[in-house]
Amino acid sequence: MDIQGSAAIITGGASGLGAATAELLAQNGAKVALLDVNVDGARTVATKIGGLAVHCDVTDDKSAADAIAEARARNGIARILINCAGIGPAKRIVGREGPMPLPEFAQVISINLVGTFNMMRLVGADMQGIDPQTNGERGVIVLTASVAAFEGQIGQAAYAASKGGVAALTMPAAREFAQFGIRVLAIAPGIFATPMLKALPEAAQKSLGEQVPFPKRLGDPGEYAALVLHCLTNSYLNGEVIRIDGSLRMAPR
Repeated sequence: MDIQGSAAIITGGASGLGAATAELLAQNGAKVALLDVNVDGARTVATKIGGLAVHCDVTDDKSAADAIAEARARNGIARILINCAGIGPAKRIVGREGPMPLPEFAQVISINLVGTFNMMRLVGADMQGIDPQTNGERGVIVLTASVAAFEGQIGQAAYAASKGGVAALTMPAAREFAQFGIRVLAIAPGIFATPMLKALPEAAQKSLGEQVPFPKRLGDPGEYAALVLHCLTNSYLNGEVIRIDGSLRMAPR
């Protein structure tokens, strides 16, 4: 993928992994649109990198379609889609207050899995009609899974199920889109210094980082972004779920 001049859509671009990825892609010449329900946060990042901020609820058909249309009108048809939008609340299947409320489970699945699929189907439809680059490639879609897809902890049932779905979605999507010269990959991050984790006390952050075999620290969002960049530029990567976790394997709790 030749990133220079290519349009890129990044969901969850207002902070964390999405913001870091937006900044790196902009530095490499991409025309970046940041889609997020937190449009004020997205505007802050967009102003910094010269990108476009668009309000988008990835779970809503019309909201997603309208956001993609706005990005298309400004930057052209996207050759790059990076799905970073997601939530990760912790709750046991059956806790002290009884069974986990079903709407809470459904919300996590809706945002993390259905939202990912929604953006893939809409942006993928656009990508299929774009002229290929010289190597025959039309686009690249990168999904965000998690190590919880493989070693979900107690209290992560909803999150692990949603990210397991993202991991399982990767191969059939890659196989279907191959005929159009579109690659599909997923990245499975371990424990990263996102706003959610950075809100924890310093001692708690240090304790989490020390669980990582090496290096013994939280991952930096810039390291996730660097892996996204490699996924985009290495044209032989396709259909793979790539862990980035310092060889961490999550304990039950």
